[in-house]
Amino acid sequence: MSRFLRRHGWVVGLSALFVVLFVATRIIQPGYGAGDFGSLVRAVLPYAFAVAAQTVVVIAGGIDLSVAAMMAFTSVTAASMMAGASEEYAIFVVPLVLALGFVLGAVNGILIVVTRVPDIVVTLATLFILQGAALLVLDAPGGGVAEWLKGLIIGTVPIPGLPDAVTAWFPKALLLLVVLLCAVWIPLKRSRLGLSIYAIGSSELAAFRSGVPVARTKILAYAIAGLFAAMGGLSLTMSTGIGAPIPGPYLLASVAAVVLGGVALGGGRGGLLGPIIAVFVLRLVRTDLTLLAIDPNVTAIVEGSIMVAVVMFGAYVTIRSRAS
Repeated sequence: MSRFLRRHGWVVGLSALFVVLFVATRIIQPGYGAGDFGSLVRAVLPYAFAVAAQTVVVIAGGIDLSVAAMMAFTSVTAASMMAGASEEYAIFVVPLVLALGFVLGAVNGILIVVTRVPDIVVTLATLFILQGAALLVLDAPGGGVAEWLKGLIIGTVPIPGLPDAVTAWFPKALLLLVVLLCAVWIPLKRSRLGLSIYAIGSSELAAFRSGVPVARTKILAYAIAGLFAAMGGLSLTMSTGIGAPIPGPYLLASVAAVVLGGVALGGGRGGLLGPIIAVFVLRLVRTDLTLLAIDPNVTAIVEGSIMVAVVMFGAYVTIRSRAS
């Protein structure tokens, strides 16, 4: 047990914090139940995929400022393609949009590798490009989504043998999130590519001297981030039923959740579970502030202050670890 706590103490602490916040939510709002939890999970979906995208890049020693814009672009692309189309047509739209996200992420990686311009500059440039492209596709929220895609995140998972009061706490959105993240992350982390991503994040020079293909690894890390961002864009369209051309507040939230989840900003350390729990914690904090009838402007200030504090703490830890 002590060995487990040493290895996963941060994740255990975050899980305990989430439980405490959830209990506090029930105290603030005694009627907070399974339906409200399902709404929370649906709201978390796009944030969780944005966090997953950022996690892969940060572990590789980089950062991606274009995550939110990429989500907006893939969201409006999917919504515009499915508007007025048949239900079956969405079967072709989904893999196409996922492939689009993968390619856009790979373009980020290629530009960083080929030009040797810092990733923060390259992804800032692609942020503006994707913002403009999203507005070209849809100049206002609109489009549509297939009903069967909506059905993937609405409702609960029927579990034979369990009463409805229990199954009501297992929303479909949570199952979809777990399945998609595990389908990509588990094979990735156990593969040679996953080891290479951790290696270049720890020390790019040491990884190169050890025979790791640094350029290819970096490109694939950004490509996988693009894949997760496309999942986030699709989940946003599935949740709202339309495409949103204006990027949401996913960038700073993704960085904050990555740091709060125990991933080192310098790269090479961390996993995906911690950041995902962290994004649930951050969204539950916002829920509690709303339930307390705090002024929305004050809520935004508090939420932003928490994110800034977390990011600054992560940067401080990274500087201290490099100095030592």
